[in-house]
Amino acid sequence: MPLLLIFFITPIVEMYLLITVAGYIDAWPTIALVMLTAVIGVALLKRQGLATLTRGVSRMNAGEVPAQEMAEGILLAVAGALLLTPGFVTDAVGFVLLFPPSRQALVVLLLKRVEIHTTAPGAHGTQDAPAKSRPVIIEGDYEKK
Repeated sequence: MPLLLIFFITPIVEMYLLITVAGYIDAWPTIALVMLTAVIGVALLKRQGLATLTRGVSRMNAGEVPAQEMAEGILLAVAGALLLTPGFVTDAVGFVLLFPPSRQALVVLLLKRVEIHTTAPGAHGTQDAPAKSRPVIIEGDYEKK
């Protein structure tokens, strides 16, 4: 129920704030401000998303589960959606999620509520599979005459 309430209240609050700000600085500067926050947010999102992806790949290559990086990636996706949504409240929440210390604190809280299961390499992969169930891969070159 509280989540449903957020979906109804957020647009009302956003419209109220946009109208109020437009009353102070006029409509076009308000629109420009909303667009500017979206552009800055997406630029920051791209940089932090690539850094998170790089950390996750390095952890996977080291044989570790990149749970924190996966959770951060989800929060970054939410931040991106909020930053692209016009409004000041959604932009503020999006920027809070882009801020690494606040995002990492939220990830710690989220990871405390989930249980992570992993399997050993080869436990369910093709290494233990019988020969009949493995796909047949034929390598070769093709030349058109």
